[in-house]
Amino acid sequence: MPLRRAVAIRRRAARDGISFVLTNGVFDLLHPGHVSYLEAARRLAGRRGKLFVALNSDESVRELKGPRRPVMGEENRAYTLGQLRSVDGVVIFRGKRLVREIRALRPDIYCKAGDYTLATLDPSERAALESAGSKIVFLPYLKGFSTTKLIRLIRAAGSA
Repeated sequence: MPLRRAVAIRRRAARDGISFVLTNGVFDLLHPGHVSYLEAARRLAGRRGKLFVALNSDESVRELKGPRRPVMGEENRAYTLGQLRSVDGVVIFRGKRLVREIRALRPDIYCKAGDYTLATLDPSERAALESAGSKIVFLPYLKGFSTTKLIRLIRAAGSA
């Protein structure tokens, strides 16, 4: 959905006292690690709360992961995420950083996977979160699941 629509939903949630949780990522080739992480993020929102995912655009994925990624385009990744019970909304962000979206959405809680720390969180995103008064939470993730590893397995299977 467009950012302006997500902002309207966020404003309603704030007015109604409903928690708004934001996370972000590439989510290329959705796997059990992703689903487990998103379910944990959803629990942070509570039963009535909202979980929104800021999804890296294809262009930003190429900047982060290289020219052969993403495997699935942004519209397909957004659609797949949007079908999960745990996810209430998906916003595709075009920039390299999420600062604009954080400032607009002002989440109550922002979460990242446990391979991040406050020290490794992008300083501009962290500053925007602190300015918004967002609680920053690092969630554990299922070890052994990696999109890069999954892509390698698929390529190996295709060449066998």
